[in-house]
Amino acid sequence: MKIRTKSRKVDKAWLSDHVNDPYVKLAQRDGYRSRAAYKLQEIDAALGLVRPGQVVVDLGSAPGAWSQYLRRRLAPAGGAAQGEVIALDLLPMEPVDGVRFVQGDFRDAEVLAQLEALLAGRKLDLVVSDMAPNLSGVAPADAARIAHLVELAVDFACAHLKPQGTLVVKVFHGSGHSQLVRLFKDRFRTVKPIKPKASRARSAETFLAGTGLKAI
Repeated sequence: MKIRTKSRKVDKAWLSDHVNDPYVKLAQRDGYRSRAAYKLQEIDAALGLVRPGQVVVDLGSAPGAWSQYLRRRLAPAGGAAQGEVIALDLLPMEPVDGVRFVQGDFRDAEVLAQLEALLAGRKLDLVVSDMAPNLSGVAPADAARIAHLVELAVDFACAHLKPQGTLVVKVFHGSGHSQLVRLFKDRFRTVKPIKPKASRARSAETFLAGTGLKAI
């Protein structure tokens, strides 16, 4: 009974925080599918990432808030998009106008082949990844899962980015974080960690942005 009571308290506290969250209210006002859109907005504002005419891939895109933000940034004043957004996720995603979507596991070679077919040989200006594994609570196992997804995103970006392109990924402070920062520094000329205000303060999530591929 104590466990159930605690669980109810946690659920009630989370629901209260969610309902009163200013970013949740902003998302509802602005028509975004989740508050996550404002994380990317802050990263973009700080680093100047998204510009009309770019080709962008959104990894781990569901429910679609980042894809929505990217699409809007590529369509000044609500006009026709200048550039293209291609999204990918293991989960289904409701269509976003003007965004091409591939559903499947990013670790699956066939799914990656579908994504590459949509690129048709074009190099990317930007890759963004909000991918995160289902966490088990076992720190070493979770760190390994997180690192694996980041490594996949880095490998994909290094194979498909333009020389001055940028990769943005979600990481988590804790075990393995320093190794992921080192991986970025090994692959990119400029590496910037960023913790958007829209990312809840109590969350261990943060983001790494790497720009300019190093010759390997």
